[in-house]
Amino acid sequence: MRTHRSHIATAAAVVTLLATTACGGGGSAKPPSSTLDFNDLETTTTAGVADAGTIKWNLPYEPLSLDPIKSFNYAENTALANSCESLLRAHPDFSVGPGLAESWTNPDPSTWVYQIRKGVTFWDGKPLTAEDVAYSLGRNLDPANGGYLGKYFSNVASITATGPLTVTVKMKEPDALLQQSLASAPGIVVEKSSTQKAGQDFGTPNHLPMCTGPFAFSRWDPGQSVQLTRNDRYWDPKLKAVSSGLELTFVADESTSVLALSSGELDGQFFYLPPAGLEKLRSSNKASVTMGDSLIYWTLIGAAKTGPYADPRIRRALSLALDRKALAAATFQGAAIPAKSLAPPATWTYEPDTFKSAYDALPSADADFAEAQKLVKDAGSPKDPITLAVQGSSAVHEQTANLIQAAGQSIGLDIKIRSVPVEQYGNLYVDPKARAGVDAFLSTYYGVADPVDSYTMFTKGDYSNFSEYDDVSDQVVQARTETDPAARAKIVDELQAKVIGDVAWMPLEFLPVILAQSNRITGATASSNYLYYPWAAAIGKKG
Repeated sequence: MRTHRSHIATAAAVVTLLATTACGGGGSAKPPSSTLDFNDLETTTTAGVADAGTIKWNLPYEPLSLDPIKSFNYAENTALANSCESLLRAHPDFSVGPGLAESWTNPDPSTWVYQIRKGVTFWDGKPLTAEDVAYSLGRNLDPANGGYLGKYFSNVASITATGPLTVTVKMKEPDALLQQSLASAPGIVVEKSSTQKAGQDFGTPNHLPMCTGPFAFSRWDPGQSVQLTRNDRYWDPKLKAVSSGLELTFVADESTSVLALSSGELDGQFFYLPPAGLEKLRSSNKASVTMGDSLIYWTLIGAAKTGPYADPRIRRALSLALDRKALAAATFQGAAIPAKSLAPPATWTYEPDTFKSAYDALPSADADFAEAQKLVKDAGSPKDPITLAVQGSSAVHEQTANLIQAAGQSIGLDIKIRSVPVEQYGNLYVDPKARAGVDAFLSTYYGVADPVDSYTMFTKGDYSNFSEYDDVSDQVVQARTETDPAARAKIVDELQAKVIGDVAWMPLEFLPVILAQSNRITGATASSNYLYYPWAAAIGKKG
């Protein structure tokens, strides 16, 4: 018991340290008095009532590309969501409904037929056709296009225009993720002729996408902003833009963007990690903060194939030694919910009671030092170091790693922290050389609103399966191809229990969207489906 208490004291000392540094750069260092709860999360904010002119909105960094098939990241998806629409529509509450396809049928397990909406035009006035849709979706099928979203179409055999306004998708086998995929980035539709004319320039400042959404791209000034203007010919009267334009800036420094938001110089920003100045925003009389429901989670991604961290007992021990409540309170300033799985509750869009029961049955997110010590002893008390990579410029990364390091040291593990510059951190996801010597690295992650998608990386050959953990590969495939929701939920629950038990990726926190809006406006989408839904269409002046 003395040893147990000493471990708690060690961890508590780190928490105290983090609590005093979590808000460095502005605002109070005190975490909020109440714990964030899923019931506290919103999906929308009150719609604006009048044109607010050009809305000045900040992105966390400048997009690398505005080619939709290369858009699986925050700034890119945020910029595209108001302009380039998907075949289906992902709503703020994570439901899926008609979009550019007004209806669809599934005449047999291997066939989907989509009826394209009549009367829709691109910004240049050309009509939307089935050829545009088939071409756009088909770009995901060709690896030569360099897209990031092809895994969502891995079970698609062909996509064909079978009529002027009819598209037929033939499947190699059924896929439960198809509809969700067609309502998000993989389903974005661009004008075929404009895209082909652009060639290698497509999605760059030299040739922006031609799409159908409520805002149209007007220009991209590298290093400064992306400009969008209202599409007054937009087809959906319910989502016609209230305000006349958007200016998307790229202020990467959090303290600068927080200052601009709290002073009213910026109209808004979505944060997927809490800025150091979150309390400054919360207390500002020029801005408001809304916590939005979310598919985003904070995780320690396993990358080790050898060494201590390749042993599931060591991964489980480190997970058990970590105080997630302290992490949420100190590092995340209360803007996080301790996680037991990789599938947030927002993904439970079918069979929610089944998923909730399975989640409740997962091991507790609370620390258990005695069990952690036992697992380390059972694994032979390894002395080789475990190296964690963190993004060097991020206080959240560094403080999370410090807490994990202290937790590991408290149970006899040697945790090393490697700081990687922000401009190089993305290489960890795509370059094995960048991961050399790295056992795990911190990341936010999100997908589509189905729990299956939270575990698709654990299939053989998946580009995100960095540690080559494939103990549930067959079950993931089985779940994706299961068309009965109840049966699919059962498979997912079983594979989830295995993944979490082995801590293939370590679940840390469920992260709400942190939506900041200046007090002159209202109407932005609050949920993380802002990444796929026209989140600015309802923004306008307050009533």
